[in-house]
Amino acid sequence: MKTITIKDEFIKLGQALKLADLVSDGVRAKYAILDEEVKVNGQICTQRGKKLYPGDEFTFEGITVKIEK
Repeated sequence: MKTITIKDEFIKLGQALKLADLVSDGVRAKYAILDEEVKVNGQICTQRGKKLYPGDEFTFEGITVKIEK
């Protein structure tokens, strides 16, 4: 499992995908999310602006990433 640390209260899903180096840019993040390739806390998520808080996890291409403060 990979982790990313955020400074703010939350991070949006598209930004988190980029921060975790799972996508190269926002366009790829957008289509990965819209194509139902991303799960947040075990559920498929199609909201690019979904807010993730410390303790949340998301999975993309078999890699799970945990959000930490």
